[in-house]
Amino acid sequence: MKNMRMTPSILTPLKRNLTLAYTGNFSLRKLPASLAFCAITGLFSVAAFAQEPSLNESKLTFVGADIESVIKAVGHYTGTTFIVDPRVKGTINLVSEQPVTKEQAFALLTSTLRLQGYAVVTANGFTKVVPEPDGKLQAGPTQVVGIKGDQISTQIYRLNYENAANLVTVLRPLISPNNTINANPGSNSVVITDYADNLKRLEKIIATLDVPATSDVDVIPVKYGIASDIATLVLRLTEQSGASADSGKVNILADSRTNSILLHAPSVARANLVKTLIEKLDQPTALPGNVHVVYLRNADALKLAQTLRAIAASDSSSSGSGSLSNVNSGNNSAQQPSQNKPTTGIGGSGSGSGGGLGSALGASTSNNGNAPTTLSTGGATGYIQADSATNTLIITASETVYRNLRTVIDQLDARRSQVYIEALIIEVSTNKAEQFGVQWAALTGNSNSNVRVGSATSFNTGGASNNLFNLAAAGKTAVPNAGLNLGVFSAQLGLGALASALQSTGNANVLSVPTLTTLDNEEAKMLVGQNVPFITGQYTNTAASSGGATVNPFQTIERKDVGVTLRVKPQISEGGAVKLTIYQEVSNIDSSTNPAGIITNVRAIETNVIVDDGQVLVLGGLMAESGNETNDQVPILGDIPYIGNLFKYKNKSHIKSNLLIFLRPTVIRNPDQSHSVSVDRYDYMRAKVRTDKPDEPLLNVPSLTPEQTGILIPQNILNRESTATKLDTQDGAKSGTKPDTSPVTKPETTTTPTEAAH
Repeated sequence: MKNMRMTPSILTPLKRNLTLAYTGNFSLRKLPASLAFCAITGLFSVAAFAQEPSLNESKLTFVGADIESVIKAVGHYTGTTFIVDPRVKGTINLVSEQPVTKEQAFALLTSTLRLQGYAVVTANGFTKVVPEPDGKLQAGPTQVVGIKGDQISTQIYRLNYENAANLVTVLRPLISPNNTINANPGSNSVVITDYADNLKRLEKIIATLDVPATSDVDVIPVKYGIASDIATLVLRLTEQSGASADSGKVNILADSRTNSILLHAPSVARANLVKTLIEKLDQPTALPGNVHVVYLRNADALKLAQTLRAIAASDSSSSGSGSLSNVNSGNNSAQQPSQNKPTTGIGGSGSGSGGGLGSALGASTSNNGNAPTTLSTGGATGYIQADSATNTLIITASETVYRNLRTVIDQLDARRSQVYIEALIIEVSTNKAEQFGVQWAALTGNSNSNVRVGSATSFNTGGASNNLFNLAAAGKTAVPNAGLNLGVFSAQLGLGALASALQSTGNANVLSVPTLTTLDNEEAKMLVGQNVPFITGQYTNTAASSGGATVNPFQTIERKDVGVTLRVKPQISEGGAVKLTIYQEVSNIDSSTNPAGIITNVRAIETNVIVDDGQVLVLGGLMAESGNETNDQVPILGDIPYIGNLFKYKNKSHIKSNLLIFLRPTVIRNPDQSHSVSVDRYDYMRAKVRTDKPDEPLLNVPSLTPEQTGILIPQNILNRESTATKLDTQDGAKSGTKPDTSPVTKPETTTTPTEAAH
């Protein structure tokens, strides 16, 4: 304990004529430990003894005393164990004019330390004194119950009505600068670390703010307008001017059945503002009429008009106000309008201004060949027309019928989900073939003989050019088949022999990854391949006058697609599963020849499956293995050991193929998911191009600037190209290769006299 100055007033005199006074500075360190302890206990004992009427009260008077010494003295008096941070230094003034209890002395000390910039944290039976910025990092209590004075504590407030993020903004100015306040959106609670007395004050403020909204749900009937239209306009206006937090938003829903608006506002003032806006919008039209124009956002106007006409036709048995019925005006094609017309007319005789307009429209559509269909409303009629140019529906009907139709339109005109489909086709095939054989031919007699005798062996060697007689007849112009061919011939084919041997091995690995995106319940098709001509018929006419030559020959050709074909129609269910109707085909042209025409190898699969969103499914597979062995020999001679091989021809082949098809659908429900999928595929292809591109250009092609070509390129495209060039340069630096900065040389073209003559 360092220098501690005690003024004469530290002890209360026992009598008026007896005063204990201490003057000057003295240090307890100069005294023995036992004497210092007795001095401190004796002083407090005298003070306690002199105080009346309570013996648990004492005056504290520390002026310019060392902080650590004062903390230890108060700790001894209150029975508190203090742990003082080494950074806690300086002097302190602690004076009580009146006697204080132990609890009051502890509170007086914590308040004085707080003014000095130090915090007191009580935990695990002892009290820490640390600098204030480190107070929130100490393990302190999480409840303010039983915590008194200026002690650091942490309190969690769970909110029932108010949004935690909104409350943090309000309470942050009330928190000490070195302490913290945070919101937990998951449990809608606020976590505050601050002094205990301030936490109690904040608790009262939070209880006052965390109350239910004063406004209940209001049902506002709409008399003249359409509830869904008014709700959309009002909600758009309130979102632009309202608060961003959920608790501050105005919730508006439209009830098409009762043509009313459900309103829930956070305050009465906001509710009155919205009610006033709805009242201003719900006004009768200036001109009488029942013509309504509905702009569609997602659905096709022509198809939707046909759907609404089908609804009217299916409800032809009902009657009365608000029903939809079908009227056949002498035409049996009322339910099947012409598909070539961009509009769908539904008409009949009407009454009033709306009916008059309806009659005119009905006459017009009837002249175009569309039978009128009436929207019956107890005498009034209506019409539906689709404008494909603006993708709108023009409905002429009473308010009741229009509201019924508008409910159906709003439900059908919803944003449809999309499905991104990835297919993986893996085909691995291998084939091996071996051929070996010997052919003989012998012929006796000379060119003057009328009768010649000979014999020969002729085997099916897989090609006409490998036949002994064909090679002999063709002379030097014939080319034998692949493999090793050895032949011996005499001048007049007195004795000939042809030996051939061939061994072939082939392996093929095919990997195709077709991908496509389509709307829900819409068929999509993808084809990557060739359009190959196939001969389907031919005609030749031989004329006797032309010496048997063919006159006017012609062929009929049909072109077919050969390659990878993927045709799919997805249907998304409510649970996220996707039903797929799939046709997958992989075809190519076989390398073998056939006199009848081209041979194609086709592997196709057509099936219906159900796959979860993002899951991989094996559509099907084929594992085929085939072998063929052919032995041709001369009887008896071919069975002779060793020599018999000269009279044999062997052909062996072995083919093995594996084919597997995988598929993975991904449901795209919003623009963010669509953008994510597109960016992912773009980055993949960009990285693939960078990896596969050659280090140096194959040809030095001159590049023309936009000024030389006379083409105006937007500035953003030029910036994008410069950015891509920078990225390529950075990639080259990372890989250790320098970018090609050599100037582009223009190739020179020389023309020879022969080329010029042509």
